[in-house]
Amino acid sequence: MPDTTTTTHLRWLWLSAFVLLADQLTKYWAEHILRERVIPIFSWFDFSLVHNTGAAFGFLNQAGGWQHVFFVTLAVVISGVLVWMIKQLERHQIHLAIAYALIIGGAIGNAIDRVIYQYVVDFIHWFYQDWHYPHFNLADAAIFGGAALLISEAFGKPFLDLTEHE
Repeated sequence: MPDTTTTTHLRWLWLSAFVLLADQLTKYWAEHILRERVIPIFSWFDFSLVHNTGAAFGFLNQAGGWQHVFFVTLAVVISGVLVWMIKQLERHQIHLAIAYALIIGGAIGNAIDRVIYQYVVDFIHWFYQDWHYPHFNLADAAIFGGAALLISEAFGKPFLDLTEHE
């Protein structure tokens, strides 16, 4: 019988693929539907198109272009390391596999935008009166969710308890 303690978690890469597909489909929708349009959902939430040439919250927006190569390279390297880490996980560490898979899907989703457009397509917008949270997308949400799972693990209390019972 093969040892499945270190290889079973690669199956969670389906989650990366799902995040990537959902992210790219919603960004395609945003690019083609939201061009000059805002779709209000609630008084504090809408869909509106923003092109982000920088990093999170528009950091490095005016950096001159080198940031695209840097962020694409960073996404590819981090994703490769996380795939390797998923492969190394023990059988009971499902929550870590899910966290890594979410981060991989989000990182590659934003890297694809940078390669194709030289910017990241953001369209989800939360606000209250004059306060506006920076626009983001599904890739960003997946990265945030994966990071939240990792932080909960760091504090010794996994947010998800998905231990496999035999």
